Amino acid sequence: MTQTPTQQQTQARAHFVVPAKHPMVTVLGSGDSLLRVIEAAFPAVDIHVRGNEVSATGDAAEVALVQRLFDEMMLVLRAGQPMTEDAVERSIAMLRRSDDGEGETPAQVLTQNILSNRGRTIRPKTLNQKRYVDAIDKHTVVFGIGPAGTGKTYLAMAKAVQALQSKQVNRIILTRPAVEAGERLGFLPGTLYEKIDPYLRPLYDALHDMIDPDSIPRLMAAGTIEVAPLAYMRGRTLNDAFIILDEAQNTSAEQMKMFLTRLGFDSKIVVTGDVTQIDLPGGTKSGLREVQQILDGVEDVHFSRLTSTDVVRHKLVGRIVDAYEAYDDRGGSDAGRGAERGRTGRAKNDGK
Repeated sequence: MTQTPTQQQTQARAHFVVPAKHPMVTVLGSGDSLLRVIEAAFPAVDIHVRGNEVSATGDAAEVALVQRLFDEMMLVLRAGQPMTEDAVERSIAMLRRSDDGEGETPAQVLTQNILSNRGRTIRPKTLNQKRYVDAIDKHTVVFGIGPAGTGKTYLAMAKAVQALQSKQVNRIILTRPAVEAGERLGFLPGTLYEKIDPYLRPLYDALHDMIDPDSIPRLMAAGTIEVAPLAYMRGRTLNDAFIILDEAQNTSAEQMKMFLTRLGFDSKIVVTGDVTQIDLPGGTKSGLREVQQILDGVEDVHFSRLTSTDVVRHKLVGRIVDAYEAYDDRGGSDAGRGAERGRTGRAKNDGK
């Protein structure tokens, strides 16, 4: 087929050589798994591999992105980090959104180590996660708001452990509201720890990923790490501490104010939550929703917002989050609640 001048102008070819010190399997993946991800993401580009040489031909803009992608992959590999299918997909997404003027590159995101423990390294996996982690370094109070699976709490916990290990703080305090128990823990059977354990278990699980499990009881006995329900924060001033409030969407406005005013000297607060999953009883305003309006623009307070593109669980989780958001945008939740109220009303009338 003969190309027109316009078509010829939009075609381009790129050629690059992978250094011999990097085996091609680290670049292309086992069984060319990484190459298949790249080819699927750039259908307008023909990619050919011969020995340690890679060439790309096709749409000029897409070829330029492929060139940048391989450059970023080489930077990650030089830093000693492996490339995975997930990392390649996230790198492509970052490169496609890199026109926002912020300047962060996939290599900067994927090579930023927060914490290493037992051969496992915790690091941000998306651009928004990196900005969230950077905000925790720069600000005294940070709110991490986003859907499930975006790493809000996990990354905050990693930063807390990092701060403790580097002696920036003397203790870590982890708290969440026990909404299901209405914070009236005295009505539940068992000891205090048996009562609160179901509500705080996710925090314990994250701790076990980051600290030698054998040392956790000793650190908790010494007060270096404290895990407690939000109700136990009242009346305290928390100095030299890294404090995390998890599931903050389930705080009332009064509880949120109480918690934030616990801040003492040389301390840092991170508040995490998902405003689409509020479990408060009807009529109770979420403190996390309200605080965004109250503290907007206040110096040294930062709001980091994560989205479905930052979900680092199974890919389907991001699609589920998007589907629910689309349903809510169509008014589905209100319609559903209206129908439910109608059914309840009819049931009551039928029972009379």
